[in-house]
Formats: sequence, structure tokens, C-alpha cells
Amino acid sequence: PTTTGFLHLGGLRTALYNYIFAKKHQGTFILRVEDTDQNRVVPGAAEGIEDMLDWAGIPPDESPGRGGPAGPYVQSLRLELYRGAGAALLDAGAAYRCFCTPQRLELLRREALRSQQTPRYDNRCRHLTPTEVAQKLSQGLDCVIRFRLEKGVEPFQDLVYGWNKHEVAEVEGDPVILKGDGFPTYHLANVVDDHYMGITHVLRGTEWLASTSKHLLLYKAFGWEPPQFGHLPLLLNKDGGKLSKRQGDIFLERFARDGFLPEALLDIVTNCGSGFTEKQMGRTLEELISQFEVGRITTHSALLDLEALPEFNRLHLTRHIENQGLRQRLVRELQGLVEQVYGDQQVDPDVLENEYVERVLLLRKGHISFLKNLVSSDYSYLWVRPSVSRQQLQTISAEVDEIGKLVLGLMTRQAAALTVEELNKDLRSLQKQTRETKYSSMMQLLRLVLSGRQHGPSVAEMMVTLGAEEVCGRIRRALSS
Repeated sequence: PTTTGFLHLGGLRTALYNYIFAKKHQGTFILRVEDTDQNRVVPGAAEGIEDMLDWAGIPPDESPGRGGPAGPYVQSLRLELYRGAGAALLDAGAAYRCFCTPQRLELLRREALRSQQTPRYDNRCRHLTPTEVAQKLSQGLDCVIRFRLEKGVEPFQDLVYGWNKHEVAEVEGDPVILKGDGFPTYHLANVVDDHYMGITHVLRGTEWLASTSKHLLLYKAFGWEPPQFGHLPLLLNKDGGKLSKRQGDIFLERFARDGFLPEALLDIVTNCGSGFTEKQMGRTLEELISQFEVGRITTHSALLDLEALPEFNRLHLTRHIENQGLRQRLVRELQGLVEQVYGDQQVDPDVLENEYVERVLLLRKGHISFLKNLVSSDYSYLWVRPSVSRQQLQTISAEVDEIGKLVLGLMTRQAAALTVEELNKDLRSLQKQTRETKYSSMMQLLRLVLSGRQHGPSVAEMMVTLGAEEVCGRIRRALSS
């Protein structure tokens, strides 16, 4: 990736496919950072990309942060290698110095656009004699190094798109491979690094497919064996449009901040694409690795429906809750959220006990898409005891004491086996023992006692979550106030 900003979903998908391909074949997944365009480097972006890959659960085996035998892994620290490679191409006659000024190149570009042609360099400096080159250098003129594109490229077999070739020399001018500031362009840096790092396979975006013939000409000029290339189809919105970076909607930091699980993101970006036996929600990383076959990747664009992401998150959150080890992490996270949201209110220490928080998670399993749902106002009753007076309750029903006694008796009898279904039946039976209170009024009264609110989950559900002891305590407090 480039260091021009945050890691987004498209970059995550490319990294993920490389990761699962490497793991499937007992290979090494390498993160190499491209920062050769120094004007576009965003401070901290390289570290942010690596942090996000760690967060997503697909950490590189070798990287700027981790190091490794083929480092350094930041291209701006490898300039000597590129300069040596450029000099080797000059000596072999495969590259040449170009002294064209930016003004001349801009005139060429404008003239091409005016003639409704694709702008391209006219290869003017290709024909300079060694004497002319030496003369210009002695004058101290700025220059770049360009690679000579030759006609008659050989076809190559792409891992996704099959046999391919692009006659680059017919549609492009000779490309710059070393800029005047001594930094390489992507084309040279990638070829040199892939060779010296021993890269065997490259999975990258389909926008690089047309450049691959150019890269293969570079490998040929060096006399090097190229890696195998696979180009991944574009990741698009479900309507076929480009993913929007404008609002930061597709950056991983945003998803992490909003409480999405990394597994949900890995699941959705592979579910909307191809490379697997079938489309199936809820796959774990281990399942993605075992099911992946590079030959199954199709050339169709992958259409991403982000509106479905909360449902993916619900499935993976359910799986986390069901797993005892992962559930303990959720307990700690939820305790932190409760203190953060309700810390300035009277939170009883009991509601932060592991056993209680764990029960809340298990009872809400499958009903919530995000952990933060449990600290929303609908669930405030779980964490803060309501302050309800007998007077408030009497406006709903005059039979406050009778209803209280009936429910206390029920909870004492049912404490061992509280289920929502059984409680619903029992509460209907209790209502029949009142003189004149309707079922809806009785539920309204109990909801107020238990939560201090008029809306929220069903009364039976509240009772099961709170537990018999807490329910009885809240009823007694309300009756004695």
C-alpha cells in the first residue's frame, strides 16, 4: 500500500486475499510500504496501516514494524538498490536519460487532449547520442531515467484473468523509472523489490493488469524470473459505483470505532467477492483459508452491500458470546462501556460483577448487532436502578401492593428456573388474580418498577435478565418509597 492515508476496505480485501493465499500454501505474507512519492506521504500512515492489519487479525509475517530477512520494508529506505538497478539498465541500453522539462511535457499533454488523443511521451530523448547526453549533464540539466518499451510483448498467464498481454509500446510513451530526486516510480521499485525479496506470488488490484506487460519487460531487461501475478476485480458499491472515501465511510478506523468486529469485515468483503466454494455468511478466518482457491476468483466486480454489515456483525458477535474465551473479553469490554456511559449515575457495584454481565450477554445473544447496543437507553435498566415512587405506581393501578405481593411470591417460587416463556404464562395467570387491573396496566406498572421507563424489552425478558433477587429488591424498594 501507499502511505497516502488510512487503510480502507479495498486495501483490506487485497491484504486479506494475499494473507489467506500465503497461509493456505504455508507461505509468508509480506507488507511492503510504498512511499516513493514523498509529496503524498501522510505522517503516521504506514504505522496506521500495520495497526489496522493487526486489528483485523491478518498481521504480516514481515513488515516495517516486525522487520524480517528481506528488509527494509519501506521503499524510501531502499534508494541505493533502485539507483543501482537504474544504472544497470542504462549500461545495458534498456533505459536512457530524459532531459525534457515539465513545461514541455505539459505542452505535449495539452496538445494530445486538444487532438482528443491519450497523452503520452513522444520518446524524444530516446534518440540522444552519448555525446549529447554527456553535454547536457555537464551543463547541470535536470534529468530522469526512462525505460525503453519494446514492441512484441510476450503473453502471460494471470492467476485470475488467464492469458493476457498489453502492447504497451503502442499506446504509451517510455515510462519514467527513476525521478530527478533519486526516487523510483512504482514500476521500477516493485520489480526490484519483488526480485530481491524473493516474492513468488502477487495478488493486486485489477487496475494494475494493463501495466503487468510493462513490468514483465523490466524483468526481462534485468534477466530476472518474474513472480506469478493475480489481479483482483474491483470492489464496488452494491449499485456498481466506486466506494466513497469522501466521508471516511470505508476506512477501517471508522469501523473499529463504531464497534464492528474485524471478523464481520473479513466475512463481508469475501462474501461479496469470489474465490470460495459458495457464498456463506458467518465464515471464520480459518474457514476462509481452508475454502479459498485462487482459481475460483472470477473477473466480475465484487459488489459490496454495507447495509448488510450489521447483520454480519450480529452473526460474529453471537459466535464470540458462545465462545467462553471470547466471551470473557466481551465481559471486560462491556464493563468498560457501562462505566463510560453510566459512570456519573448511581451504578451499583453488583451490576459490574462478571457473572451478571455474562448473563446479560448470554440472554441477549442473537438479539444485538453491537456490544454498545447494551448500553443504549433501552437497556439502561440493566445498569442503573430506577428511582420510582409508590405514588407514580398508584396512577397506573390502585392494586400496587397486591400486584407486588403476587410477583414477589412468583419470583420466590420460580427463582431457579426463570425463562421468558414460562414467566409470560405466569404473569397472565397473576393478572387474573387481581380485582380490576388489566394485563396491559399490570405490565406498564411492572416495567416502570423494573426500568423506570415506558418502553423497552418485554417485562418477562427484563425479569430473566435482572434475575429473581434483583427483581424482588426493586419491587420492595418501590413499595416502601
